[in-house]
Amino acid sequence: MDAVALPKRWVLWVGRILSTVPILMLLLSAFMKLTRQPQYVEQVVGKFGYAESALAGIAMLEIACVVLYAVPNTAVLGAVLLTGYLGGAISTHVRVADNGFLVPLILGVLVWTGLYLREERLRALLPLRKPAAGR
Repeated sequence: MDAVALPKRWVLWVGRILSTVPILMLLLSAFMKLTRQPQYVEQVVGKFGYAESALAGIAMLEIACVVLYAVPNTAVLGAVLLTGYLGGAISTHVRVADNGFLVPLILGVLVWTGLYLREERLRALLPLRKPAAGR
């Protein structure tokens, strides 16, 4: 059997664990938006310039992207959508000259690394190394 089709069990588990980190962070972020935590609202509204009325919509978008990413059949679509969402977060931080852009950048890397390790179709599409001749 091909190594791409049957990954080692530990690779799959590392992928699941790496995927869990951005899922939990983004769910926490959505929770803080939905519950309108004062310190968080001050940062999003005051520092980043978003309208307070937009917080619920942004939180729902976050949750939708995370759910798509967490479900195996829609994980690739979820990763693409999370990449766009996190790219917007990076842009927001850069626009106000805040060095907090590293958090969404790292989360984006974890999204794709975790998915790559747990999704054989993605490994087949984007192999990190070419199979040896004769295989």
